Amino acid sequence: MKKLILSSVLVLALSLSFTSCREKKEADKAEDTKEATVEETTEAAEEVVADSIGTVEGAIDDAKEAVEGAVDDAKEAAEEVVDDAKEKAANELEKAAAKLKKDN
Repeated sequence: MKKLILSSVLVLALSLSFTSCREKKEADKAEDTKEATVEETTEAAEEVVADSIGTVEGAIDDAKEAVEGAVDDAKEAAEEVVDDAKEKAANELEKAAAKLKKDN
């Protein structure tokens, strides 16, 4: 009877130790998988942030160029208006001078 109980205890102890190791390995695998997933997710998030920063910087550069272009266009238009006004004023002065010469 003692041998039967001792054998049963020995078999039970061995089966528990093998089961325990297997569960530990599975827990280690799950932990490794979790760590890998977290690392991959972090890397993907960093890439998205980097891409977003690049996109924002590109949009800022495009907006800056558009504003500079608008300023240049406005400057050119203002110069043209001033030049036209100068020409018209000069023509009117010449006409007035010619009329004064005629009248005198």
